Amino acid sequence: MAATAASQRPDSSLSLYHLLDPEVLANPYPLYHRLRSSAPVYWDPYLHAWVVTRYADVVYVFQHFLAARTPSPEHLAAMDMASLSPIAQVMVRQMLFLDPPDHTRVRTLAARAFTPRRVEVLRGHIQEITNRLLDEVAEKGRMDVIGELGAPLPAIVTTEMLGVPSRDWEKLKNWSTDFAEMLGNFQHNPGRAARVLRSVEEMTAYFLEAVRRQAEEPTEGLVNALASAEVDGDRFSEEEVVANIIVTMVGGLETTTNLIGNGLLSLLRNPAELERLRRDPELIPSAVEEMLRYESPSQHTARLAPQDLELGGQRIRERQAVIAVMGAANRDPARFPEPDRLDLGRQDNRHLAFGWAGHFCFGAPLARIEGQIAFRTLLRRFPGLRLEPQPLAWRENLGLRGLKALPVSL
Repeated sequence: MAATAASQRPDSSLSLYHLLDPEVLANPYPLYHRLRSSAPVYWDPYLHAWVVTRYADVVYVFQHFLAARTPSPEHLAAMDMASLSPIAQVMVRQMLFLDPPDHTRVRTLAARAFTPRRVEVLRGHIQEITNRLLDEVAEKGRMDVIGELGAPLPAIVTTEMLGVPSRDWEKLKNWSTDFAEMLGNFQHNPGRAARVLRSVEEMTAYFLEAVRRQAEEPTEGLVNALASAEVDGDRFSEEEVVANIIVTMVGGLETTTNLIGNGLLSLLRNPAELERLRRDPELIPSAVEEMLRYESPSQHTARLAPQDLELGGQRIRERQAVIAVMGAANRDPARFPEPDRLDLGRQDNRHLAFGWAGHFCFGAPLARIEGQIAFRTLLRRFPGLRLEPQPLAWRENLGLRGLKALPVSL
């Protein structure tokens, strides 16, 4: 008979709440291993949610569970949290939090604007930006990979792709970091709520102005492309354009920053694989996929059960929350041989770092190109690259895994 949350007596030591411990956050994989081995579908008593860690189960959740989990402005008002309504008004329109048919409509319209061709033509320009950023640090002999490459590269690329002034990249990056706190953390942080709210209001006003300005003076950027995308007479409203620009921007900036930082750290901690990549730069595309698997920039996401069902011997009730842990699924030995080993030539590497199926990350092609160019250029220009001997600090974002800084010698 399937167990239920009410009948379980869960081992609280398995709770994802322990990611709040800096030591666990720095290396969550032992916790994931224990979950996967002893309680692969686990009722988390602190988070009041099911936690799913096996690859096959995470894929099942992505395929069958509901993404529409954001509380509406009305729901927030009922909980005496009406002050957060501007955030909800944005999130309920984002494709990340929609299910069919709404998700299908939004993604179909967005696909008309965010084409592979539009991304591919940026490749040469991404190389130019990377070269310029590395020129600025070459003479110093050292750099913070996050602050001087991982953060500015995707932010500059994104501003230009959107068609807004590239000088605004730091503003966009700061907004993105604030918005990402809501996407990546379990707990509501009252101390940060005012800042996040201010960032959402500023972002909304900024992109709404950009949409209206480009209606009069169109550019080739994504803002105008989304605003003018049309399928069978259907178009986005202004509010939908703004909401989906924000989620595209945040996804692209946070994922790519973390890919560059996490990936380089993984290489520096695995010198044999680093040397392998230096000898054979053609491995770069495969290496980026392995870095995404090995240290996933996005570690988990939540869904809601569509009805009462059984998963992994547990009875999950309709609309109970389920946290799908991609970071654990990507180290599942049932799917990946020797999953804790970094293997830059790994075959059959269908990781879940970008999600699955209908909600597969819209910005994945751009993140891959930026990662490939960043690693290829770093290794070519700085053959003596090594990690500085000082403690590393991970961002206090439990779901979007990344470093605050990565100091290296060149």
